[in-house]
Amino acid sequence: MTRRAVARALMYASLLAATAVVLLPLAAVFLTSLKSEREMANGSGALALPDDPLNLGNYATAFHDGRMLSAFANTAFILLFAIGGTVLIGSMTAYAIDRFSFRCKKPVLALFLIAALVPGVTTQVATFQIVNSFGMFDSLWAPIALYMGTDIVSIYIFLQFVRSIPTSLDEAARLDGANAFTIYRKIIFPLLKPAIATVVIVKGITTYNDFYIPFLYMPSEDLGVISTSLFRFKGPFGAHWETISAGAILVILPTLIVFLSLQRYIYNGFTKGATR
Repeated sequence: MTRRAVARALMYASLLAATAVVLLPLAAVFLTSLKSEREMANGSGALALPDDPLNLGNYATAFHDGRMLSAFANTAFILLFAIGGTVLIGSMTAYAIDRFSFRCKKPVLALFLIAALVPGVTTQVATFQIVNSFGMFDSLWAPIALYMGTDIVSIYIFLQFVRSIPTSLDEAARLDGANAFTIYRKIIFPLLKPAIATVVIVKGITTYNDFYIPFLYMPSEDLGVISTSLFRFKGPFGAHWETISAGAILVILPTLIVFLSLQRYIYNGFTKGATR
């Protein structure tokens, strides 16, 4: 009993420590965003409470001067097409891999795994030249085309769910005269809703938080997304951490709300498709 109590105490202590590591930086940024310039000049501690807990002036400054409205619009446009393309390409790829027998099927799967192991930075020169040759540089279509390339995680999620769908449904549909695309559209795709929800959340958060691709392929300020707009906003407000913190909270808040609201779909999507 003593050993079990010690193990339980250590488990809770580790959970509390992990929670503190995650929440303390967020709390420091949030409290800083509510402080005035005078409070920051007086050397107020990061975790010290602000004099006015309802001071939203920093948020108004960050939203207006940081051009957050256009950044949210550009981000939403990219998310719409990138996630839609990922779901469509990923689900079709998983359907083709699982349901069809073709030459070099195993090498194709091996190439997917090899591609996932290649560091993305090693191919950036060639990727940039290709994007530029298509005339997509400094446009919203450049990150959309790059994000739309389905990653191995999305294919894996869809593949596990497709494997859990009985092939007898395909055979029954073929007896009724359905072709391969009709089976995918009317049988396979509707049954992939849990996997689609998982891919949408995971891919959406990754795309939303990405800084490198938008910064490299969309240098124009009017094409700024959330991450690049916050980075450029830091320039004129480099010494005003209260305003920068307000901008950071505006960027973090949508992702945090979506993740906390839909996290069960992420875990269910990763686990349900793993069993037949």
